[in-house]
Amino acid sequence: MGNVIKSTCIFTLITLVAGGLLGFTHEVTKEPIARQEQLAKEKALSEVFEVASRYEQVETDAEAWSGAISDTGLTEEEVTEAYRAESDNGNVLGYVLSGVSKEGYGGDIAFVMGVENDGTVTGISFLSLSETAGLGMNAQKPEFKEQFADKKADSFTYTKDGAAAENEIDAISGATITTRAVTNGVNAGLAVFQTCLKGGQKE
Repeated sequence: MGNVIKSTCIFTLITLVAGGLLGFTHEVTKEPIARQEQLAKEKALSEVFEVASRYEQVETDAEAWSGAISDTGLTEEEVTEAYRAESDNGNVLGYVLSGVSKEGYGGDIAFVMGVENDGTVTGISFLSLSETAGLGMNAQKPEFKEQFADKKADSFTYTKDGAAAENEIDAISGATITTRAVTNGVNAGLAVFQTCLKGGQKE
């Protein structure tokens, strides 16, 4: 009986120590991780809207944004944040939207996209991409991403037969699912821009 109690006490002590160490490690690493995520986001903002001097976050209207996206028939996409892209003198040049597509082959695809006031997409950049190596991960290559840049369209579609129109994107070979997820994510961002942000007006 004494050995059982002793073993239980030892096991409990080990559990408490291990839990304490895990908690301590979490607290120590939480701030550096958050800082790195913020730096990655700031880099992505500047990548997709290079001419802006600063970015001011727009107040999130989840209900309106979700409604704008669902009105297009999309169900697995969301826009989580939006920023006004401003010049040195405070003029609104357009917006940068941060979104997620839940249609990725390897999980959620998080991205940012820039849109000028007239609806021209300035570019896209990924915050999180976990697709298949050599297939879906090719979405991060310039030859795919840059297809969205400097294009003005109400929405984009993808094709396997060679893009022939302004709103067409060449699908990634062997990665139709990833192509669809990214395209739908961009279309969700355009829906929010067109319905809720268009015009460059400050809230």
